[in-house]
Amino acid sequence: MVTTTKTKLYYFHDPMCSWCWAFRPVWQRLMASLPDHISVEYVEGGLAADSDVAMSKAMQESIQTIWRQIERQVPGTEFNYEFWQLCQPRRSTYPACRALIAADKLGYYEQMLMAIQEAYYLHAQNPSNDETLVNLAVMEGMEEDNFRQFLHSPETDRQLQKNLSLCHEYGVQGFPSLILKRGNSSVQIPVDYRSEQPTLMAIKQLS
Repeated sequence: MVTTTKTKLYYFHDPMCSWCWAFRPVWQRLMASLPDHISVEYVEGGLAADSDVAMSKAMQESIQTIWRQIERQVPGTEFNYEFWQLCQPRRSTYPACRALIAADKLGYYEQMLMAIQEAYYLHAQNPSNDETLVNLAVMEGMEEDNFRQFLHSPETDRQLQKNLSLCHEYGVQGFPSLILKRGNSSVQIPVDYRSEQPTLMAIKQLS
């Protein structure tokens, strides 16, 4: 009888990472194609710590430049630039990361991830704001009081800090990043924004 070693694929990301948004279609196809012995674990990397400071104009322009670059390099990726007129941007993604951890406790991780990304990139809403996150959670079917409790719980913050440490442990330099862990060994898997096939082939060869 042949026994296949259990393998884990870590997906290091941030729900407010523009390149993660661009990678989403490929990521969805990749997950659907993974061999059964490979499990997936999301790790929220936290691009930017909590802040109430308004984002500088220079930073706003820098992020918009990245959006335009992504639109050129990853055809089909959409951004709603009205965000920059309708919202007061802050360089703060930890709240959205905590929202995913809270949603995971309630069994709504994937739904919340999509809701945050679509709210930010398509509907010009600000996931740096708790009220935006609460509204999204309720729209996805979560009970408001339960979500708020998990969003602000010490346990959620500890999990986020644990995830940040895991990024450091694996030497993650940017998002999205894929790390394949098999037994005691781990290797970074290249990310392709246009097709899941190169990434899938690399995973199969290494697992």
